Amino acid sequence: MAATMNTTPTEETILKTDVLGRVRTPQEHREKVLDEFERSGLSGQRFAALAGIKYSTFATWAQKRRRQRDAYSVAKVPVKTPKQLRWLEAVVEKAQSRGDKNPLTLVLELPGGVKVQINDAKQAALAVVLLRALATPC
Repeated sequence: MAATMNTTPTEETILKTDVLGRVRTPQEHREKVLDEFERSGLSGQRFAALAGIKYSTFATWAQKRRRQRDAYSVAKVPVKTPKQLRWLEAVVEKAQSRGDKNPLTLVLELPGGVKVQINDAKQAALAVVLLRALATPC
């Protein structure tokens, strides 16, 4: 009797390299990464490190995008953002209170300095509702 494994099909892309061995990232993927950066509230260096992209490469992508959108002018154009790619940084810390049954706490740091502290699984569901509500434009 052979064992079977269920797998979910994934979208695979073959990345091309130039003559110097540098990876050529498709424009569509760069746009998704830059859209997510704009929503993240992180610095360019921090975001590039989390995304696994050299900062100089990431900075070049961002600068080209700003020039294309004429973002250096006074008027800013709202950006339509796809919902396919999301970045979220989470940190597990020791709980401050000694009375907690669970010594670990999940702390989500949101843009603007807001911190959401999750101490048990019941609170995680509430945090998901909160994050989805914050992601929805007014």
